[in-house]
Amino acid sequence: MNTPPATDPTAVPSWTVGEVTVHRIDETLLPPATGSWLLPGATPDLVAEQVWLRPHFADDEGVLRIDSHSFAFTAGGLRVLVDTGIGNGKERANPAWHDLNTDYLQRLTAAGFSPDSVDLVILTHLHADHVGWNTQDVDGEWVPTFPHARYLTSRTEREFWAGYDMEEARRQMFRDSVIPVEEAGLLDLIDVPAEGVEIAPGLSLIPTPGHTPGHVALELTSRGQTALITGDCIHHPVQLAQPSIGACVDIDPERSEASRRTLLGSLADTDTLVLGTHFAPPTAGRVVTHEGAYRLSLIPADSH
Repeated sequence: MNTPPATDPTAVPSWTVGEVTVHRIDETLLPPATGSWLLPGATPDLVAEQVWLRPHFADDEGVLRIDSHSFAFTAGGLRVLVDTGIGNGKERANPAWHDLNTDYLQRLTAAGFSPDSVDLVILTHLHADHVGWNTQDVDGEWVPTFPHARYLTSRTEREFWAGYDMEEARRQMFRDSVIPVEEAGLLDLIDVPAEGVEIAPGLSLIPTPGHTPGHVALELTSRGQTALITGDCIHHPVQLAQPSIGACVDIDPERSEASRRTLLGSLADTDTLVLGTHFAPPTAGRVVTHEGAYRLSLIPADSH
């Protein structure tokens, strides 16, 4: 399957947080049917009521726009990648993810992060569309794409899946995208307490369980400025307006909603830049209170 690039391949959207430049590394725009499947509570009528979602995050018919991308930046001397998308050539049950052929690695390199140069890969959770570029096919074998990096995820996350009765599609994902990293000795499991944990200067994992038991968001601080990368605690900005809307694949829907409400409450009306892991361009903004809930006040990217 040949998947067209998500955006102009010469553009590398980025945002400045203190001394840190955060780059969005595009993989692919997901099919229109993704939104209604993933967030069944986000009905077209409900989406249409939120005028601020158009035109970027939904179309005039109330169809959600959902993207797959990563974020890359250099902080404290570490070259960091947050989540690794769907990956190329992976055998997946979801046809939108199956056997992709995107220019993701070229985009990553164009942003200044060649695979050999990445020091740290942070995985918000272990779902297929967040771990795919952990590995790549080299002579018929799945090998770590970032051979000099440490890969980090929550200990709770890895241990949950280790004890989970997986269906074949998920077993396949672990075989091609997680286990090769473990076998290479590159995966570090981090204990994440309720208050979060600093993993490097200015970088903290924030527990946001529910979508998966060990799901984390990432907080980045630099020179008094803060950004937060959501992972899948929030899939789409419509969930700011209706935090009760959950994903069909949430392991614990009630806990996911509680994490989302807590996170949004902590972000509302602050200067924190929110970067949505699945938010379609323009992807970023600040959470502001709106009609008893929240909306996203957009912060456009710079393109270089």
